[in-house]
Amino acid sequence: MSNVNVTDPPVKGTRTGRRDNFQVKALPADFYIPFLSLVAKNRSPSPIRSLLPLEATPGIISLLAGKPNAATFPFTSLSFTARSPIDPSRDVPVDLSQAELAKGLQYGETAGIPQLRNWLTGLQENIHGRRQGEGWRLSVGSGSQDLIYKAVTAMINPGDPILVESPVYAGVIPMFQSLHCDQIDDPYYYLYFGEAPRYPSYFSLELQEPEVGRVLRFDSLSKILSAGIRIGFASGPEPLLDAMDRHTSTSNLQPSSLTQVITFALLDSWGYDGFKAHTDHVSSFYRKKRDIFERALKAHLSDLADWDSPEAGLFFWFKLRLGVSEHEEGDSESVIRTNAFERGVIALPGTVFLPNGRKTAYVRASFSAVGEEDAEEAVKRLRDAILDARANP
Repeated sequence: MSNVNVTDPPVKGTRTGRRDNFQVKALPADFYIPFLSLVAKNRSPSPIRSLLPLEATPGIISLLAGKPNAATFPFTSLSFTARSPIDPSRDVPVDLSQAELAKGLQYGETAGIPQLRNWLTGLQENIHGRRQGEGWRLSVGSGSQDLIYKAVTAMINPGDPILVESPVYAGVIPMFQSLHCDQIDDPYYYLYFGEAPRYPSYFSLELQEPEVGRVLRFDSLSKILSAGIRIGFASGPEPLLDAMDRHTSTSNLQPSSLTQVITFALLDSWGYDGFKAHTDHVSSFYRKKRDIFERALKAHLSDLADWDSPEAGLFFWFKLRLGVSEHEEGDSESVIRTNAFERGVIALPGTVFLPNGRKTAYVRASFSAVGEEDAEEAVKRLRDAILDARANP
């Protein structure tokens, strides 16, 4: 059974957590051995994939992998247009060179193509103050969900006790259940639209600790570039990422080369300033969406639900006033799955975010993709559903 040592949150520092003239000290590699699951300890590197990076050695003639000959591929060119991060009303053409397209159509490295990894490594330094060579590295995956699953299986044995927040990201609960864990998250970092300065990440605050290497950070491009490209990346201690990469090398082999090449071409054309401008535009877009949805909530649910206005992300999390009794708050699941659905609106009952699956009056509603008229109508239908549930408990 593996044990997890949880330290107190680090003291507040600069925005990135980096202190001037501070020499970063990383934890030794053997520190992580007790944290690896039995599966991770017994998983050997892929004999072929572990040698693939050596093909980049100048002058090498590779007879290594069974790569198909690029001359047989039917794709000859690829170009696309993207919104300018500075002026979203203007489209900018992006053309992939023949070499870039060839790389995207071929097998690639398990941890992701080097150009994209290098760009994302620079992003982590730019945003979180974490410099390359200071006890961490980065791996790309097929979305952050893919990487989270591989991290879970790399560090948790079946039956292990784990400490999770409640509510928690619903996507991890089936992972823990499949491992029969005793159950005793920062995806919206770039979608923060609150008035106060964005809080520093644990990945940056870790620099305030005497030694770094206790934070494994997962980032996703799904909410800010495209959900369908399935690109996420994990940043953290090399021994843990090595274990995750070994999992990749024996399952899906690698994240998609083509989507990585397309993503890198876009990010490289933007630069870090362009990326920040784009994420600022996206967060502003969702701030307006939030405000529209909240106006509908105030108009139709102010007497039937309680909520705090979100400062990041795509969702409202609100508690229904079901009026069951003074000591029982009620269950939103039947209201959403039955009453609301029958009236033509659906959301997520809060119970799916609770590790123990207990009843709750909370509901999560997404405002990201609904227009103003649909938001208004959806909340009206929710009101009717709640009133029906209160009248027929």
